[in-house]
Amino acid sequence: MSFAGLKVVSLESRRAAEMAALIRNLGGEPFVAPAMREAPIEHNEDAFRFAERLFAGGFDMMIFLTGVGTRMLARVLAARYEPGRFAEALRRIAVVARGPKPVAALKEMDVPVTVAVPEPNTWRELLAAVADRPERQAAVQEYGRSNRELLAGLRAQGREVTPVRVYEWDLPEDTGPLREAVRRIANGEAHVVLFTTSVQVEHLFRLAAEEGLEEAVRAGLRRAVIGSIGPTTTEMLQEYGLEPDLVPSHPKMGFLVHETAARAHQLLEARRGAS
Repeated sequence: MSFAGLKVVSLESRRAAEMAALIRNLGGEPFVAPAMREAPIEHNEDAFRFAERLFAGGFDMMIFLTGVGTRMLARVLAARYEPGRFAEALRRIAVVARGPKPVAALKEMDVPVTVAVPEPNTWRELLAAVADRPERQAAVQEYGRSNRELLAGLRAQGREVTPVRVYEWDLPEDTGPLREAVRRIANGEAHVVLFTTSVQVEHLFRLAAEEGLEEAVRAGLRRAVIGSIGPTTTEMLQEYGLEPDLVPSHPKMGFLVHETAARAHQLLEARRGAS
């Protein structure tokens, strides 16, 4: 199980150093170019309006989609309301967590999780997990951009849905490494490209378009081995006309790196043989 000298591009941001170490430990040559940062939405009056309604008993379900967003929403509300009031209100309603990261954030707040969405933690599993729930007034902690399929599915279940946005995705403050990743992929200098979130795909192609290299990047990705961490990222790749070569058995960074390392050479050889 080794990359055995392959050049591996990753667009991971928050865990960039860990990603580079994983690739290096498995014999790869890592180039990690952070593709995004979480930018809080300034003057988040929507969050405060949500809080007022929550405190007044206006919701019977709260859905948390990310750990970072859960913690950030708690910090935003703590700036205006007394400590612990948000957690106290959540303990009175059904709380749904999409995966282990929001579960961990809610545990820090001493908030019980009513429904923990199973792997691979997509909107489909979430809808299935709450399908038989009786609650009808649902708030959804959003991340980056709205998940239209999730919101539509919840409404189709007969719920009134209120999105609560607490941050949005932006390009990193220093786009130099990401532009270098664009150049390397376009020039065929990446044997493997790993995607750990759908926003990385959008931002890669956003900068590729700025550099006039969009088609060259698409061609370079088709020559490389593409690893996608899970269904949501895969769907975004497909929007850009790409299919991943590998989706790990569990949607986690370690599984993605290890399982891609185990198959990368075989996949590249098969691609060369087909060309």
